[in-house]
Amino acid sequence: MINLPADISEKFRDKLNKKKQPDWISPMLAKLTHDVFSDAEWIFERKLDGERCLVFKKNGKVELMSRNQKELNNTYPELVRAFEEQDTDNFIADTEIVAFDGNVTSFRELQKRMHLKKKEAIESSKVKVFIYLFDLIYHDGYELDKLPLTERKKLLRELLDFEDPIRFTPHRNEKGKEFYQEACKKDWEGLIAKKANSTYAHSRSSNWLKFKCENQQEFVIVGYTKPQGTRKGFGAILIGFYKDDKLKYAGKVGTGYTDEMLEDLHSRFQKLEIDEPAVSGRLPSKNVHWLKPKMVAEVAFTEWTSTNKLRHPRYLGLRRDKKVKDVLKES
Repeated sequence: MINLPADISEKFRDKLNKKKQPDWISPMLAKLTHDVFSDAEWIFERKLDGERCLVFKKNGKVELMSRNQKELNNTYPELVRAFEEQDTDNFIADTEIVAFDGNVTSFRELQKRMHLKKKEAIESSKVKVFIYLFDLIYHDGYELDKLPLTERKKLLRELLDFEDPIRFTPHRNEKGKEFYQEACKKDWEGLIAKKANSTYAHSRSSNWLKFKCENQQEFVIVGYTKPQGTRKGFGAILIGFYKDDKLKYAGKVGTGYTDEMLEDLHSRFQKLEIDEPAVSGRLPSKNVHWLKPKMVAEVAFTEWTSTNKLRHPRYLGLRRDKKVKDVLKES
């Protein structure tokens, strides 16, 4: 067990703040970027496709809290027991709870656990969950927010015994581009890039960045939604693909546009409006304009859902080299 502040090197002692352990802290959040980079001043961690969780242990009592302050103890009792059995007490750690589909963390697989409420159903579930720790925010009377990230991770590594289901989140130094290419080949969700000397901000910060591994393919534009607030043109396009000669709805795409794109596409859309949708499926009904299926968009996304919708879609542009009827779901 580490002994704060004795295990903090002399140059970081003045960054410690003695304070009573809080009952809640807001987690640090990453910003999405599409500019993958390598940098000696950054570290790179695997992006885990799970449920964010803050672990509070105080006087032997363990609380697992979601990022929106919902207690998760009843959902993951095996994780609570694992932390109760640890010798270390009085700490706050930042983590992600995951389940696996093969070697890949899968939010869809975790769904089979996270919505169970009855004790019997949880105990009989075949979905194994693990908790990956990646930051240490507080320990034994001291806030650690102002310590550099690498120092916090070093203390975290020394603090706990990492045996399943508790796992440490490793990182790589400097070579973000190489690691990202490897991550995408392994079908990971992506990477988190973190500035090595950064403090822990209780908000979204550009010191943590998300590199997502994306899929992309063509989709037929079947409609659009009205813009909200000060947005120009439209809010999102509605897209679909063909299956057995029928156009199937694949959801909305609301990001990836410049103001110029919004205005240009909207002017094109107005010439194609129709009264009834040309697409089938569970369709939105409010603030929607339907279009003749004449235009094809290239869309990036992280994965398909079980209901043939896209997760985290992003508009890339129009395709002129693809016939509408040739737009099928790619696998």
